[in-house]
Amino acid sequence: MPIAVYVLGLAIFAQGTSELMLAGLLPELSADLGVSIPAAGLLISAFAVGMLVGAPVLAVVTLRWPRRTALLVFLALFALSHVAGALTPNYEVLLVTRVVGAFVYAGFWAVAAVTAVGLVPVTSRARAMSVVTGGLTIATIVGLPAGTVIGQHLGWRAAFWAVGILSVCAMAGVLATIPLGRPDPARTPRLGAELRAMVNPRLWLSYATTAFVTAAILVVFSYLAPLLTETTGLHSSAVPAVLALYGVGSLIGITIGGRYADAMPFHTLAIGITGLCALSVVLAVWATVPVVAIATIFLLGGFGFAVNPALNARVFSLAGDAPTLATAVNFSSFNVGITIGPWLGGLAITGGAGYQTLGWIAVALGLVALGTVVLAVLLPLPTTTGRPSPVDTTVMPTGRRTEATGI
Repeated sequence: MPIAVYVLGLAIFAQGTSELMLAGLLPELSADLGVSIPAAGLLISAFAVGMLVGAPVLAVVTLRWPRRTALLVFLALFALSHVAGALTPNYEVLLVTRVVGAFVYAGFWAVAAVTAVGLVPVTSRARAMSVVTGGLTIATIVGLPAGTVIGQHLGWRAAFWAVGILSVCAMAGVLATIPLGRPDPARTPRLGAELRAMVNPRLWLSYATTAFVTAAILVVFSYLAPLLTETTGLHSSAVPAVLALYGVGSLIGITIGGRYADAMPFHTLAIGITGLCALSVVLAVWATVPVVAIATIFLLGGFGFAVNPALNARVFSLAGDAPTLATAVNFSSFNVGITIGPWLGGLAITGGAGYQTLGWIAVALGLVALGTVVLAVLLPLPTTTGRPSPVDTTVMPTGRRTEATGI
């Protein structure tokens, strides 16, 4: 795997730490800025909105830019948004910096994904994406608790400065490892081709899979802390360790998924989503048993993140030679799931349902996601010709479709 792919993963780690760390810094932000906890929580929502919009917009705007230039501009703006956030005493200004930071972070995701798969053979696309997205998984294990500790001991502004410094380090890595060359004019992405690639029902089914799987994961993950303390009966001091265990499971899952998703995308999706549904049932029924709950949370991280490389690689397969906009919309689909999952969980809890109900909601969302995978397999292949991909489906002589490996 080229070192540049790992550098992109490092950059995602830096930016992903910022995405996650506010969940542990809301009390400090609230007290320092003189706003309520719910108002401080809007900083998290603002970040999600910025990402939802930023990916497709910046993918189109920077379509003809050299990729290294786009990556450096995004990282520079992200670092500057954190410097501005660290310096401002004003809540409204901080809110704007969160939207701006998320906007360019989403653009970085879209360009980084296309860059990573362009650096490896087509048979290693999912593995490359598992390295890049693994940066976010490591941010869950290391960045989230580290940012929280820094914020609690040195102030939330120190955590923002730390993210800014990490982003500058990532810029140095991009400068050293990503080729500068301007794209070959004959192969420069064209907006018309990018838009035509979007007219593919199987691509939109893939987006639906991404959104529903992400929602199924987040509906539980967003409320793990109160679930563990109020339902499982753990002391609050044990929660960070369980969250770290979830992160370890996520890292293992995304690594395994990255190894198999290129050759067996549908198998990877089916096994991962089925495991996610089964484990959600276990959590819904036995969340009151500490040993079972902790083991289930570890496995939820593994199965939930194992599907991530397949979700990303599948989009590249379906988009063919025009993947930039399609990839950007896929990242927006992740953020749709990030928004829907916690919202549904919040509705259930506000309505008086116990935290174990979250497991049943995750099951429902997971089954819908599994249905989209089945529909994608059954949907007739497009009649238009294009360059086939090892991760796409083929028509067998009998008329049955299978994955390119025949597995």
